[in-house]
Amino acid sequence: MGLLAHGASVDRSLRPASSVLRQAGAHVRALFGPEHGFASAAQDMVGVGSQPASETPVYSLYGDDAQDLSPKPEWLRGLDAIVIDLQDIGSRYYTYVWTAALMVKVAAAVGTDVVILDRPNPLGGVRVEGAPQREGYLSFVGLHPIAVRHGLTIAELMCWVCDREQIDRGVLDVVEMDGWRRALEWWDTDLPWVMPSPNMPTLDTALVYPGGCLVEGTKLSEGRGTTRPFELWGGPGLDVGPLLELDLHGVSLRPVEFTPTFQKHAGRTCSGVQLHVTDPWVFRPYEAYLRMLAAVLPSVPSEERWRTEAYEFVSDRPAIDLLTGGPEFRASVDAGVSVDEVLAQEARGAAKFEDERRAAWIYEK
Repeated sequence: MGLLAHGASVDRSLRPASSVLRQAGAHVRALFGPEHGFASAAQDMVGVGSQPASETPVYSLYGDDAQDLSPKPEWLRGLDAIVIDLQDIGSRYYTYVWTAALMVKVAAAVGTDVVILDRPNPLGGVRVEGAPQREGYLSFVGLHPIAVRHGLTIAELMCWVCDREQIDRGVLDVVEMDGWRRALEWWDTDLPWVMPSPNMPTLDTALVYPGGCLVEGTKLSEGRGTTRPFELWGGPGLDVGPLLELDLHGVSLRPVEFTPTFQKHAGRTCSGVQLHVTDPWVFRPYEAYLRMLAAVLPSVPSEERWRTEAYEFVSDRPAIDLLTGGPEFRASVDAGVSVDEVLAQEARGAAKFEDERRAAWIYEK
């Protein structure tokens, strides 16, 4: 068999999935790594090379262009099955689920079975936030239109993708979790937290990520190059006063200064805030970050607001539009108007998806 996994693909005793499979008698003939690589060591959007000549070939599913995102059919031929063991974060931007979706699509085409070892959604399986993407705004931070905070496990999401792609769900052999319920948060599982990517060091990071990742679509720093990415964000000379006047629920904002060591504003002192989640059940990260960005970006010169470089292999649409799923938020900020209507649209879309996703549920309660 082949194994699609990463650094957080471990059992409760922290043994890597590849070792667990081999000790169980499986012949692991090929390894596949998503963004950040099989060892989860590379930074975001950094192409990772394959190692086909190694004793056990390691194939990268995140290279230098969009064609590198799908496995080559010849890599799967001769394998009885592909095992997918990826810890997701519960947000549509997190690319591991889309790597899994592309693997399922190719495996189904060549007749290779797929075994999915399901894992908990760190944000639980109840709450949904953010509307699915509008037509024309699909990308590798959302290959299918789903809510930003989707409330599905990776196995449930692959069932949903199969339905969308008209792939027989029979190609999937789901190893279900024992004891997981939709209302469980990560700390209810007693599982160790292992960071699945270099900038997802703690559960606190995962709690803010459905909103924190939006800062990637701006020229402000999302805290990469610090020890608290996505919780910290800001920019040189940014006026954080408007942020401290917002009425956000389930979170406290602390004004800070920080100096990123790499990526945006590396080596420069940034003014910003750190988010301290006080009530995860009440906190709505997607709405919170939309409101915070809308509060400060109008005071930032227009040419210094939005990221203009290619983002996840897309260069013809702004990154913020790919993240929010359409141009509405960016347009409202640039026009200096309230984002309340945008938020209402996002809430309506999320509610619609909340009903649609039940068709993919494996865990009912």
